[in-house]
Amino acid sequence: MPKIKTHRGAAKRFKKTATGEFKGSHAFHSHILGKKSPKRKRNLRKATIVSHVDANRLRKLLP
Repeated sequence: MPKIKTHRGAAKRFKKTATGEFKGSHAFHSHILGKKSPKRKRNLRKATIVSHVDANRLRKLLP
């Protein structure tokens, strides 16, 4: 059985935390920013923890 390769696209977007969760950036912060409030844009800059449903998929991509 060969080794599982890391999905390079996912590796550039997500990092695994010490507790095993996945950290990534928020969506909706690349364009059409004029209608979004400054508070919303400020909070979108911060990192977020990926939901546990998506984290199960990421575990296969990032062994």
